[in-house]
Amino acid sequence: MTATAPTSDGLTADGADRRPAPKPPRGTTCRVLERREARIGLLFALPAFLLFLLFRFGPAIAGVALSFFDYTIGVGAEWTGVENFRRMVDDPIFWSALRVTVVLSLLIVPVSLAISTFMALMVRRSFRGSGFYRSVFFLPVVTSLVLAATVFTWVFSTNGPWSKLMGALGFSTESWLGDTLLVLPALAMVAIWSRFGYGMLILLARMQDLPRELEEAAAIDGAGPWKRFWFIIAPQLKPTLFFLAVIETTASFQIFDLVYVMTAGGPARASYNLVFYIYDQGFKYFDLGYASALGVALFVVTLVVALIQRYAIGRDK
Repeated sequence: MTATAPTSDGLTADGADRRPAPKPPRGTTCRVLERREARIGLLFALPAFLLFLLFRFGPAIAGVALSFFDYTIGVGAEWTGVENFRRMVDDPIFWSALRVTVVLSLLIVPVSLAISTFMALMVRRSFRGSGFYRSVFFLPVVTSLVLAATVFTWVFSTNGPWSKLMGALGFSTESWLGDTLLVLPALAMVAIWSRFGYGMLILLARMQDLPRELEEAAAIDGAGPWKRFWFIIAPQLKPTLFFLAVIETTASFQIFDLVYVMTAGGPARASYNLVFYIYDQGFKYFDLGYASALGVALFVVTLVVALIQRYAIGRDK
């Protein structure tokens, strides 16, 4: 049996088409492979993503649900509706803890942003040892806060360096951590020390992207360092500063380590903030329902502050 040779138009004598099938366009093949690889990648990432959702949002959802129950470990849960929130509104300790939280935030955020900006200005230009200073200023951010709080507890003690310095300047040598008026400034100082390096790094990255032509022109016109900063650099830093204000406010509302190690909420609940109150209700009195309601209140307060700051950013733009 002999094969029939195709004619010039690619058809055999019996009418069969012997021409090779056309190849798909090169771009089509690449897109198919890319989609296949994307699906495989998503398949491998799915378990990690599900675990992230479980451990990230699972406790939050459970906390919101528990806020509507009277739940004590070892006793069980009983549906109470909004009773925990009514109790919270009538709870003087809650309002006192909220006041401490807000005051502590007001002490920390403005000073932290000011120091971060100043330090970023100091190290923005390359000079001998600038990398070393940047590392030193950032070091408190990566230092264990519990360890730092232990050291600063000694620093602010009656026989500590800070009390001796105050005595040498003619002030009282009483421990700041034992004074109801000075305990919050002491905690704020430690919090600022532990956080300003983060803000410095963010602002430094922004400053290095700013064009130098305007500063150089202002310097030629006789503008000093302060005027150059206030009229040229600061307006360009506003979005970054607002972003840092939101981050620092959220962090200051959630301070727990410093209070737990340095004061335990004392003296006379002068440093008893909302996070520490949540801890007491949940892990000291095991009233998880009320602790969850307090956690929801903290979330709402933080969200409201963040939205106000976001609105301010939008108006500024």
